[in-house]
Amino acid sequence: MNLRTTLATLAAGGALLLTAACGSSTTAPDSSDGGGATSPSTPSTSAAATSQGSVTIATQNFPEAAMVAEMYKELLANAGYSPTVKAVGTRDAYMASFPGSVDVVPEYVGGIVNFLNSAANGAKAKPFNAGNGETLAKQGASLLKKKGITLLDVSAATDANAFFVTKAYASAHHLTDLSSLKGQTVTLAGAPDCEGRLDCAGGLETKYGIKVTKVLPLGYASDQTFKSVLSGESQLGETSTTDGTLTSQGLVLLPDDKHIQPAQNLVPAVSTSFLKAHPDVAGVLDPLMKALTTQELTKLNSEVSVDREEPSDVAHQFLTQQGLLK
Repeated sequence: MNLRTTLATLAAGGALLLTAACGSSTTAPDSSDGGGATSPSTPSTSAAATSQGSVTIATQNFPEAAMVAEMYKELLANAGYSPTVKAVGTRDAYMASFPGSVDVVPEYVGGIVNFLNSAANGAKAKPFNAGNGETLAKQGASLLKKKGITLLDVSAATDANAFFVTKAYASAHHLTDLSSLKGQTVTLAGAPDCEGRLDCAGGLETKYGIKVTKVLPLGYASDQTFKSVLSGESQLGETSTTDGTLTSQGLVLLPDDKHIQPAQNLVPAVSTSFLKAHPDVAGVLDPLMKALTTQELTKLNSEVSVDREEPSDVAHQFLTQQGLLK
């Protein structure tokens, strides 16, 4: 999920962006994994690794973010760090302490850049909407520097916020994309901070001419959001473009044909001061960004959300297959 924000669940997903991807929330208790449950897998730590000290990873608590946080956790543990994962509901819940008590965050380029843009210039500030992650990172460079955050390598894997309806609803109303909803009245189920956001309810209203009469803050790509749309309580729900659960639920994405979503490439966001003290962190996390692709991310999300595998197990298997654990 904020601009993607808010980012994704994939099931899904979910983005960043952002917006990928979100708003006010109460911080969840610290946990050993991104989802708040005890991790069944113990990260394998290299015998050659020496103690590098502690590192706190914050993440939004939708499946994709939880899984990627597990990857960060295991890679950093393998490099000799003692990582702790703190899962929260939305981006602003950890940005208040990042940098500070939070050192590393699995982020989405558009999500974090536009969050900082809104924080600095107001909620109605014109968002950065480049369709390229590298370009977005450059556009937000001054905001990131001022905040004390450094973005490491931008991944080719991208996951933007997206909106879905039931296949039956799409068929009945002849919907092929979001523009097809112009003039129609809908209730939207999504992230708590969706209302007014230009990549969420605000953009749907101003860019697409959709009449959003109510936003139900049921969560980004959450079970509650899916159930709300499936039951007819809501007509439109928020998830991510890499959501691997939609087909099995009889749901379908409506393409963002007016492009209200910025690029939401995955990227490690690191406290600049922490990175200065621990420059090896870039070498630990950057190879993961090179290994991830959008197709692979969608597959991994499906394993978590459809096959019900633990995020920590999916993360460990991927890292092992990619040869990222030394």
